[in-house]
Amino acid sequence: MIRWKAVLACAGAGILLAGALPGTALASGTATDCCGGGASWATGNKSALGTSTTTGSPVWFTVANGVTSEVFYPRADVPNMQDMQFVITDGSSFVDLERDATNHVVSMPDEKALQYTVTNTAKSGKYRITTDYVTDPARATLVTNTRFQSLDGGSYRLYLLANPSMAGGGSNDNAWWDSSGALMASGTETLFGGTATTVVSALRVSTGFTAHDNGYTGAASDCLVDLRADKTLNNQFDAISGTGNVVQCGQIPVGTDTTFTVALGYGGTAAAASSAASASLTSGFPAVSASYRSGWNSYVTGLKAAPASVSGDTQRRRAYYVAAMALKTAEDKQHPGASVAGLATPWGDFTNGDHLNDGYHRVWGRDLYQQATGLLAAGDSAQAKRMAQFLWNSQWIGSPTAGDGTTYPAGSFPRYSPVSGVAGASAQQLGCCEQLDQDADAILLAWLTGLTDASTYAKVKTTAGHIVSAGPDTTERWEEQYGKSPSSVAAEIAGLVAAGAIARANGDTASASAWESTADSWRNSLAGWTVTTSGYWGGHTYYERLDRAGNPNDGATICFDEGCFYEHDVTDFGFLDLVRLGIRPAGDTTIANSVAPTAAASDGNSAVQVTLPNGDVYFHRYPHDNYGESTANCSGWPANGSQRFGRLWPVLSGERGEYELANGRSAAVYLKSMADSVNDGYFVPEQVWDRADVGCFGLGRPTGSAGPLMWAEGQYLRLAQSIDAGRNLDTPSIVKTRYGT
Repeated sequence: MIRWKAVLACAGAGILLAGALPGTALASGTATDCCGGGASWATGNKSALGTSTTTGSPVWFTVANGVTSEVFYPRADVPNMQDMQFVITDGSSFVDLERDATNHVVSMPDEKALQYTVTNTAKSGKYRITTDYVTDPARATLVTNTRFQSLDGGSYRLYLLANPSMAGGGSNDNAWWDSSGALMASGTETLFGGTATTVVSALRVSTGFTAHDNGYTGAASDCLVDLRADKTLNNQFDAISGTGNVVQCGQIPVGTDTTFTVALGYGGTAAAASSAASASLTSGFPAVSASYRSGWNSYVTGLKAAPASVSGDTQRRRAYYVAAMALKTAEDKQHPGASVAGLATPWGDFTNGDHLNDGYHRVWGRDLYQQATGLLAAGDSAQAKRMAQFLWNSQWIGSPTAGDGTTYPAGSFPRYSPVSGVAGASAQQLGCCEQLDQDADAILLAWLTGLTDASTYAKVKTTAGHIVSAGPDTTERWEEQYGKSPSSVAAEIAGLVAAGAIARANGDTASASAWESTADSWRNSLAGWTVTTSGYWGGHTYYERLDRAGNPNDGATICFDEGCFYEHDVTDFGFLDLVRLGIRPAGDTTIANSVAPTAAASDGNSAVQVTLPNGDVYFHRYPHDNYGESTANCSGWPANGSQRFGRLWPVLSGERGEYELANGRSAAVYLKSMADSVNDGYFVPEQVWDRADVGCFGLGRPTGSAGPLMWAEGQYLRLAQSIDAGRNLDTPSIVKTRYGT
């Protein structure tokens, strides 16, 4: 949470205790200044994240801006922390909040383990805080080991400040002090299936806390507010008077060079959470860390070796290993195969965190397919098959089901779902709109992973029939426009061909022939539907991003936040899926002609391709994209700021690389571009900044969108392995054979 915003907001709302003056000692006992300011999440740009490879430790950590951000438990879609960090003071002249007062350096002790060390050095030069992050493979505990150093010989007081957001939101939490020496927090929210879910946390430190406080964020009981008033912790509240947005802190005794371990345990009860934290501390950080690292080493060793395209370069190689481990991390531990799109809320620091929101910690079928094909390329066929099984066993819709403002028909897949799938999910939790490419991707993934049994085929048959009756028009892959999209229709064609192969494996040649015939018809019709000959760019003949009426030369318009434009003047790279999926040959003239317009515009807000001074090549999704930060003040997309534009997507560099590879040309610059986009934790972000440096972002560096974007991690693995193979590994052979590409 952006804590200074909360302090100002609460002070302005009159939440400070009447008569609570700076320096006034308040009695220990119960904080009564309920209920705290509004909550928000952290930035989506995570510089570290991880979990153990074991299923017995259902806890995931993230780090942003040098400090702990969302911690997920007991599922990969339930965050329970806004942030956790240190407060440092000399007791007389300053009070520092770790995130804001230090320069951050993130490193990996072992590139084959998703373990991170974050070194935060005071901008003043007074101290350094070095924290190593792991989770306990045997328990639901985040375990950190911290070394605090006084760099100038000064004496300092150190407080661990935790801002819980229990069971997915920060508005209805409780906090108290346990006499055994733990800061406890809990929250109960009605989550999935209408079930009330209680999550409890226990925060312990190996040294013991020498002082503690529980209060409300931004109110006088908030220890940060208290410390900033007179550099002394006057409050020592053991509990709070009512649920609200709570904050906790505990003083840790430190000298000029002190090392200690913090355990944040979780459970469904106070006893379970406290026991987890205590047991992890008893085990000791060296043992927990060794077990955590060993699990990751074993996982990476079981994959294919890093390909030559990345093995000789440190950054590319580490980005490769991290991509594979990130995709492993994205899988939920209660629901095998349910892999979230990201462990973040894009621009979360501009997003209300009072209650659980969608974020990217949901399962999108399209993203799952992209992740799975990356894992197949890297050698983890087991997880890829679990993903396919999750789609067909948990996310497939067998009868009309309410979504958010829509009804999903039998045979469809929702926009997204919780990791538990469709069963028990609310309409809002299934999203707004069906996308036929996701339906088709599920069929492709079933075929790719050998999931062709009779039971699965019965569902595939329903889905293929639904695609035929509902398609080819659909909400396209960017989830914003409805019509005929080259990328969506390409997926539909490939999905129907794959459905035909599964049908033949089950002896249903009649259905196979019917679906293949539809696929052939749509393939032959697509250019007439979506290739304009009167467009603005280049030679005027190219694939549009989307056409509603199937008449690419009419005067129909498509609208965005900044205005309406002719459909035939709005391009994107979706047509490249025709090559990737084996529907059109790599040398197709119309596809080649469609590549040129993406680099033709000189207006930075309209150009699709942007080449950086170092030669890296990135792409916007399409002209006039508004899904990004405000150029005026860098506020996040949900804030609806002025001059808000979508930025550059590294995943699109990977898509272009696959097109070049299919043409027998080098894709090295596109692989390099993806690797160069990674943040300090070696994660490929959703978006990078597309213009000159500003106060918040640098050219070609990650924005506040999701990092890592698991789709992009899958793309990076695929491209790296495909370069070495000399062909695109995710091109379905069944489609390629049918169309002779």
